[in-house]
Amino acid sequence: MGMADECCCMQLIDGNGEFNVDGLENFVRTTKLNHCGLSYAVVAIMGPQSSGKSTLMNHLFHTNFREMDAFRGRSQTTKGIWIAKCVGIEPFTIAMDLEGSDSRERGEDDTTFEKQSALFALAIADIVLINMWCHDIGREQAANKPLLKTVFQTPLEYLEPILREDIQKVEVTALSSYEEKEGQFKEQVAELRQRFFHSISPGGLAGDRQGVVPASGFSFSAQQIWRVIKENKDLDLPAHKVMVATVRCEEIANDKLRRLSADEGWLALEEAVQEGPVSGFGKRLSSVLDTYLSEYDMEAVYFDEGVRNAKRKQLESKALDAIITCDLHKVQKFVYPTYSTLLGHLRSKAFESFKIQLEQSLKKGEGFAASVRTCTQSCMLEFDRGCADAAIRQAKWDASKVREKLRRDIDTEASSVRSVKLSAIIADHEKNLTEALSGPVESLFEVGDEDTWASIRRLLKRETEAAVLKFSTAIAGFEMDQAAVDTMVQNLRSYARNVVVKKAREEAGKVLIRMKDRFSTVFNHDNDSLPRVWTGKEDIRTITKDARAASLRLLSVMAAIRLDEKPDKVESLLFSSLMDGTAAASLPRDRSIGDSVDPLASSMWEEVSPQDKLITPVQCKSLWRQFKAETEYTVTQAISAQEAHKKNNNWMPPPWAILAMAVLGFNEFILLLKNPLYLMILFVAYLLLRALWVQMDIAAEFRHGALPGILSISSKFLPTIMNLIRRLAEEAQGQRPPEASRPQQSLASQSFRYQTPPPAGSSSIPESSVSSNISSSESEFESSGLNLIRRRSTNIPEAESS
Repeated sequence: MGMADECCCMQLIDGNGEFNVDGLENFVRTTKLNHCGLSYAVVAIMGPQSSGKSTLMNHLFHTNFREMDAFRGRSQTTKGIWIAKCVGIEPFTIAMDLEGSDSRERGEDDTTFEKQSALFALAIADIVLINMWCHDIGREQAANKPLLKTVFQTPLEYLEPILREDIQKVEVTALSSYEEKEGQFKEQVAELRQRFFHSISPGGLAGDRQGVVPASGFSFSAQQIWRVIKENKDLDLPAHKVMVATVRCEEIANDKLRRLSADEGWLALEEAVQEGPVSGFGKRLSSVLDTYLSEYDMEAVYFDEGVRNAKRKQLESKALDAIITCDLHKVQKFVYPTYSTLLGHLRSKAFESFKIQLEQSLKKGEGFAASVRTCTQSCMLEFDRGCADAAIRQAKWDASKVREKLRRDIDTEASSVRSVKLSAIIADHEKNLTEALSGPVESLFEVGDEDTWASIRRLLKRETEAAVLKFSTAIAGFEMDQAAVDTMVQNLRSYARNVVVKKAREEAGKVLIRMKDRFSTVFNHDNDSLPRVWTGKEDIRTITKDARAASLRLLSVMAAIRLDEKPDKVESLLFSSLMDGTAAASLPRDRSIGDSVDPLASSMWEEVSPQDKLITPVQCKSLWRQFKAETEYTVTQAISAQEAHKKNNNWMPPPWAILAMAVLGFNEFILLLKNPLYLMILFVAYLLLRALWVQMDIAAEFRHGALPGILSISSKFLPTIMNLIRRLAEEAQGQRPPEASRPQQSLASQSFRYQTPPPAGSSSIPESSVSSNISSSESEFESSGLNLIRRRSTNIPEAESS
């Protein structure tokens, strides 16, 4: 069931005073009121038209009385008397919404129904709510004073004792404006709603009521009370003299108000105010108002003094406070809105002046707090002078609220500018700290030695203290309390520390790359940082161990943040677990489960806080495995290069081959000793072969493979033989060939040999140097051999001739 059905809202009495008998019977039957006995209550509300009575009742009792449409303006919404069941209230409670008093639709002359409905509500209801605006308190009509006076002067004698007794129980409750503070209004209404629960219990709002009509007789009782009230038509209406004075004085006041609204002086003043502040506004407007108030006094001097004075106050109120209603029912703004506009201009001008003065003062280098004080005093003085000039003599308007708003605006602007300036200072120092720390910290992490974190701590302390000193000097002009300064300084220190921590975490993500670079640097370079040449003399095992130790030390540096100088065992644990060859075998075993206890099988380091952890022990173990796998190839290549270098520089046959040749060639060796001619022939053959070896550079040719070597030698063999024969012939004839006549093929071979890249793992520079030395010595040996052949050839004929 919806709220509309549950509350069962209906019109009890229409605007013409007709009682809805059938509707009330249906209400009693639908809501089952007749079953309640004495356990029910009636709550009525009265007050001026459009004062929010229906809205209050709907929020208070969850009814659905018709509410005023704010977009259509102030008009009569509730006509007659309406009732509804209060939803969710125990005991059964009837809400009664009365037509608003002082309505334009009924006018001043037709107040009979207002008085009748008020009297009816006071007679029927256990609780009566009189709703009025707080600013209407003390006024005549808006506070319902005439109505209440008339009600309590009623000739209904049997009601008078009850009413006079009830009026002694008045309570006042203040609620916030629903339009301006809706949330606060609802909270206060919710609190007020709680008071209507169990209202008829002792101590409740209606706990001491007497002579209650049973619920089954409520309908008949209400009809009889309304009939009695309506038949008494003479309800103390105003006397004829007062009535004439009321009508006539109101006509005079309305005429003066219309003329004032069309006054050229006023219109010109109003138009000028829309553009900006007007000098002498108060004096000029006071003069205009004095003119029309004096005319009213002259025309209304012979009417009733009470009515005359009341209407004069109404004229002043309408002229000064807000609005008038013209013949076309259009609402027009009048003096107070114009005065408010003028104050707004004065406030805006003073506020803009503050912003300009503050900016200029700060540009001159003056302190922020001192600048704010000076500019505030100047602008507030300017505003006060403007308010004094705009003051109207007939009105005691207070500009303190606008002044307070100006002060709040100034404070807000000063706070905003201060925040911007402080943010700029903080951002500048944070930027400088980032630049001063990021690069050096990264370089220190690249080194990754035992003193890395100590160097980082010294760097952090030095740069932080320098930044704090500059920052404290920069914010001195803001004159903040020491607690705020300490907080900002601490935030700056924390930022500097966070820069290092962030950089450490960033570098920890690249630790594997750093480890491989460190391994490559140590493994491929000697102590003088020169590239290693794998000649076979290096101890690759020791070099590999040193390189891995350097890489593992880098991993231990990156495993945790050490900005607090707390000792830890990260490095020793990593070295004992990963570097020692027997670490895995020597791990203690748990006899109960038969498994070894791995010290790295953990997600935390001992003596390292969780927030300082960069790489967990488990991650270190995994990284070390990956590191070893990815650097194994480098070690293998070095070993291969070392073996290749040994093979390239060892042309002697193995010892077993030499022994076999000595045993198997013993007879041939004895034969050579017995016949020296064979020995000479072998020696000459050796020289020729050696010369061919040197000329053709056979070792260099076979260095690139067997097949390419054979092809290259086969193409060079015949030209080399011809070259040797030609040189022998020239030597035999006594002609020594010039140095430039060396075979081009030999030059080409030498050039090719120098330009050919060496095998992997070897250095090109030593190889070329060695080859050049060998070639030089072999060439000299070749020349000496050829000369020996020539001399021996010449000596043989001489021996034969002799």
